[in-house]
Amino acid sequence: MTGKQQAQRGAYEWVQTLVYVVLAVVLLFTFVGRLSRVQGESMRETLQDRDLLLVLNGYLCGSYEAGDIVIAQRGDFNDGAPIVKRVIATEGQTVDIDFNAGTVYVDGAALEEPYAREATWLAEGVEFPLTVPAGCLFLMGDNRNASTDSRDVQVGLVDERDVLGHAIFVLFPFSDFGAIR
Repeated sequence: MTGKQQAQRGAYEWVQTLVYVVLAVVLLFTFVGRLSRVQGESMRETLQDRDLLLVLNGYLCGSYEAGDIVIAQRGDFNDGAPIVKRVIATEGQTVDIDFNAGTVYVDGAALEEPYAREATWLAEGVEFPLTVPAGCLFLMGDNRNASTDSRDVQVGLVDERDVLGHAIFVLFPFSDFGAIR
């Protein structure tokens, strides 16, 4: 094999490897996970504005549970941009909020919410108590009084089909790098 043929073969192998890597990345982000950026202060203290998240695609998550942080997207809210919120209740559960005491109840039990920035004082127009229908989620931001979430009639209950996935990891900034709790 001549030097020219070796160079051509080396270039071919390099291009082939690059194509495989690009294909693997595309498949990974299409079927397994995606990246999403936090926009706004609604999830403080857990997540900060502009955090970059690794999100496990919805169909790999199985069912959602209270406490999960999810990314939802609907064309009729937030100009179609994704929102990051915490699952408070799932189908069949009843949510009630005592805005005078700032307490959220699910199925009659007050939630212990160490992740919440402060008590829930802000009512947004949804009538409580509210039972979550099949296939829907009740979502709230951790910064309760600075979050547009399921308490607001603009968002309301979120259909599980509008959930892009479960946020599992903060990738950036590096000071916050790690699994989301």
